Amino acid sequence: MSATGLWLIGARGSVATTVVAGAAAIRSGLLPPQGCVAESLPPCGLPGIGELMFGGHDIASISLRKRAERLSEAGVIPPALPALLADELDAAEAEIRPGYSREGGQAAAAARLAGDLIAFRDRHGLDRVVVVDVSSTEPPVTWRPEFADLGALETALAGGAEVLPPSSLYAYAAFRAGCGYVAFTPSAGPALPALEELAAAEGLPYAGRDGKTGETLVKSALAPMFAGRGLKVRSWSGLNLLGGGDGATLADPSARQSKEVSKDRTVPGILGREVEGRTHIDYVADLGEWKTAWDHVTFEGFMGVRMTLQFTWQGCDSALAAPLVLDLARLVARAHERGRTGVLGELGYFFKDPLGGDEHALAVQYERLRAFAEALA
Repeated sequence: MSATGLWLIGARGSVATTVVAGAAAIRSGLLPPQGCVAESLPPCGLPGIGELMFGGHDIASISLRKRAERLSEAGVIPPALPALLADELDAAEAEIRPGYSREGGQAAAAARLAGDLIAFRDRHGLDRVVVVDVSSTEPPVTWRPEFADLGALETALAGGAEVLPPSSLYAYAAFRAGCGYVAFTPSAGPALPALEELAAAEGLPYAGRDGKTGETLVKSALAPMFAGRGLKVRSWSGLNLLGGGDGATLADPSARQSKEVSKDRTVPGILGREVEGRTHIDYVADLGEWKTAWDHVTFEGFMGVRMTLQFTWQGCDSALAAPLVLDLARLVARAHERGRTGVLGELGYFFKDPLGGDEHALAVQYERLRAFAEALA
């Protein structure tokens, strides 16, 4: 079995801490891999969860152990685990390096970030490293001509231009270091033509974008029901209430726009037409690590009879996201091992705004994922 590293962008955040603590608990036999989709897929030679080596970049200073203690107080991590897993948390903490800083220019920053990844891989004798971005959501990126061509992008970087959004700079550094990549946020990340060109040139796989963990997961299961039964959806509106760091980030209207655009692709993508209504996101600090989504759907049946569906989803985003991060890292690592390059559209099952495909129906996405796993065997 090959040795695999999982490098987390936003490594001291709630999702990343839950990933590290959860993997350590599974490795120690304290908890089962509940919520990990890969456990239900055909065996395909994935690296084991307990075999992953963790590291990451972050600009926050709180330690993983302290973050785990806070998550335990919030009910996200079982109370006894932070103390039981202290050594594992400290080992991952020792592998966290300072994140992107604008000082010194982007070319130097990219070289440093890539160097951290190469040093991590070499230090632990890893066969490959997968970088997963679980950092804060960025505002939508403004298009620049340099995004269209790798040569133009690197010329701009060499000339001292601040051309890339942070998520894309991390992706650029990952590809330059020979690492696969997962964009778990709606930020631009690797979804620029110049970076697609770089991934192809380096023979690297990547996947994204924006992990599908809650309300959109339900939408992608329910919307095909309406289409399959010939029920005309007239409107679909949603209200999301979020606490925690993700909610605080999305209180910024520009960052919130990225998330709302991503969430609103699912229903029209499945129904094949635009539908009245949209998703609204509000930050409610009192909710802490938890989120609530309420959706209101109006539809027509036989002879135009008007009807309504409503649903409420309440969940813990970190606990919903963490097993998917573990799944994705392992699947991308295996795809890299098997020589897959470029965007892995078959992993769209995990994302709100899937790169490499426009399929949003959950059941169809799952069958594609199973076929992908079979092909990796």
